[in-house]
Amino acid sequence: MVEFLARVGQPYLENIPLEEALRRYLEALEQRGALQPGEPERIPVNRARGRVTARPVFAAVSSPHYHAAAMDGVAVQAAATFGASETTPLRLRLGSEAVVVDTGDPLPQGFNAVIMIEDLHFPEEDTVEIIAPAVPWQHVRVVGEDFIETEMVLPAHQRITPYDIGGLLTAGVTEVVVFPKVRVALLPTGTEIVPPGTPLKPGDVIESNSRVLGGLVEEWGGEPVIAPVTVDDYELLKQRILEYLDRADLLAVIAGSSHGREDYTVPLFRELGEVFVHGVAIRPGKPVSLGVIRGKPVIGVPGYPVSAALAFELFARPVVYRKHGLPLPPEQYRKAVVSRKIVSPLGAEEFIRVRLGKVRDRLLVQPLPRGAGAVTSLVQADGILRVPRLSEGYPAGAEVEVRILRPEGIPRTTVVVGSHDMVLDIMANLMQEKHPGFRLISSHVGSMGGLTAVGRGEAHMAGIHLLDESTGEYNTPYVRRILGGKKAYLVNLSYRIQGILVQRGNPHGITKLADLTRPGLKFINRQRGSGTRLLLDYLLRQEGISPLEIEGYGREEYTHMAVAVAVASGSADAGLGIQAAASALNLDFIPVGEERYDLCIPADLWEEKEVTLVLDLLKDPDFRRLAERMRGYDFRDCGKIVGETE
Repeated sequence: MVEFLARVGQPYLENIPLEEALRRYLEALEQRGALQPGEPERIPVNRARGRVTARPVFAAVSSPHYHAAAMDGVAVQAAATFGASETTPLRLRLGSEAVVVDTGDPLPQGFNAVIMIEDLHFPEEDTVEIIAPAVPWQHVRVVGEDFIETEMVLPAHQRITPYDIGGLLTAGVTEVVVFPKVRVALLPTGTEIVPPGTPLKPGDVIESNSRVLGGLVEEWGGEPVIAPVTVDDYELLKQRILEYLDRADLLAVIAGSSHGREDYTVPLFRELGEVFVHGVAIRPGKPVSLGVIRGKPVIGVPGYPVSAALAFELFARPVVYRKHGLPLPPEQYRKAVVSRKIVSPLGAEEFIRVRLGKVRDRLLVQPLPRGAGAVTSLVQADGILRVPRLSEGYPAGAEVEVRILRPEGIPRTTVVVGSHDMVLDIMANLMQEKHPGFRLISSHVGSMGGLTAVGRGEAHMAGIHLLDESTGEYNTPYVRRILGGKKAYLVNLSYRIQGILVQRGNPHGITKLADLTRPGLKFINRQRGSGTRLLLDYLLRQEGISPLEIEGYGREEYTHMAVAVAVASGSADAGLGIQAAASALNLDFIPVGEERYDLCIPADLWEEKEVTLVLDLLKDPDFRRLAERMRGYDFRDCGKIVGETE
């Protein structure tokens, strides 16, 4: 431990703003010549797509290198056609006064124009008749029309596109001098890290960061060099850093950049080179470290996937582009509206991954899970919302700018907000299978939250299952109460069996709700405003059970699957949820009753394409076939209007 403390020194050099950290890093690299592109190399043009020209490229030949017919027709001497018109057509003798040509043919000697075939008549075998005069060089591609020999085709420092390859070959260029691809070594570290496909035991973490970062390197035009997973051993890590630094232009060490007992990245960077930055005021990704070893840039990125991706993009991307001799390409932003309040702590610039959907001509922001290890946010994100470090976030309804992550564009999106249901995942998959360019996304905030979102115009529909205790009726009383005078339809999705989820074999012998009050029994609840929570409270009142008697009543999760995972992992002994969630994780299930799950759709959105596609899916035989495989559902009224409010 003493040796470790001596190595690491202070936890962070500074907690500096992002712009200052990036400026400091790039300036230090510039001063040491670490941003200069490598020695240029000559490669065949047909292998040059994506490479960057190291010097200007000049045409080796003119294109075309002869006067060429640009149309099918006849070549003529323009002066010989003056006076021709529809009322006074002119006849020319083929072979001497006119020559038949096809597109691309050399223009015969002595001729300087082409009349296209559509404007010609052939009254006799050796005669052509024209009805309009030709002007000199009409329908002729003259020598050098595209490129003139010695003319510059491409400047230096330009990435070569497929179209550029066509231009270069047309100009007679078969080889081009380019900068070498920037090679980026990626060194995943950690005693707990295991390769994909390894049988897992508690404590194991599947290594995926190197592949994610390697894919980013390829998108930026570089070449990833992936090192094997290296355990947290100081001397072994030192050996690997030096080994892979020799193979690359830039090295990123994945994990170990913080200040834990086995975080060796920064001490090694200091021993082998220099550290310019350790600790940046960003969230996630604060422990990032930036330095240089043997004249080459090195980056220590945090091990959590979201932190790793963000830190690598912020600090490795500009280095890769500079070493390719290119400026950073501009990022695409779109204005959007925050659908619900976003709170962010002061002092760090936060990068929040979001999904985007358009409702009533407003592009709405739906924040994704914000944990540094939330891989789902990497998979699902349409964009990134930046919260300045001196801001506490954004209120609901605020207009913000979101950086777009999908270059192919954001599909037209059906936005479903409300209670979680696993059937929505089936619908989302079928939507993209059957209707390319459209998709369905769902945000799980509970039934009450879904109705509130519909009322604010932030969703196309809400998934709800709300039992009204006074009437025993599902959903309609709540829709009237929350939407007021707004007309809406209730379309049934399914009837679901709710019950108590317990571990396989029911080790605690739970058979009824009253058993949840046993001392030491740990319960996991759903969040306030969810239909499941309202159902539980109703049933507890019916049986005269106080929530205070249930250990864990105040512990909340937002989805049925999250409750099931808590029970399956042993962090809870029981929870209330749907039978499909229990089946998915091989749990036992004690039914407590059936409920009705509906989609609440505002009447003014009923004809919108994003809504009609969902209504069509509910009647689709493929949807019914897949949905009916799930246990605990009854689809007897699926797709029917079961309620309507004025």
